[in-house]
Amino acid sequence: MGERMTQEDIRKIQEEIDYRKLVVRKEAIAAVQEARAHGDLSENFEYHAAKKDKNQNESRIRYLERLIANAQIVEDKAPADVAGMDRTVTLYFEDDDEEETITLVTSIRGNSSKGLISIESPIGKALVGHRVGDRILVQVDERVSYYVVIRAIGMADENQAIRKY
Repeated sequence: MGERMTQEDIRKIQEEIDYRKLVVRKEAIAAVQEARAHGDLSENFEYHAAKKDKNQNESRIRYLERLIANAQIVEDKAPADVAGMDRTVTLYFEDDDEEETITLVTSIRGNSSKGLISIESPIGKALVGHRVGDRILVQVDERVSYYVVIRAIGMADENQAIRKY
């Protein structure tokens, strides 16, 4: 079973693959050819650096293509007022007496420093399917857990803005 992704994730990855194949690959090949023209390859730093860049690009393309080939497509068909994929959720953390807004996303898009939390993470798993006002136990492991209360749920847009329901 591969990485869980939405159709939008697949689209963005395919855009990167296309860009790398059509633009970056051509630039990398041209850089290798130009560096090769400078003479002795055994001590030609530019040649080795260009070759390394070209190989890294090809490696990235192969990685992204494998990611798509093995992807498990997920869709969230939950009602708009329920926490789920691509929902922005405002949480109240009881232990800290603090509020935080996060967006639930697939693990491929997860980035906790930007508030993008994977539905595969402990808090993501705990929140999915709950509504505003629900008090939820987030079980991190056998010894660590905490409670959160959902204060608001909205649809995330491209700019991560929140539309409240």
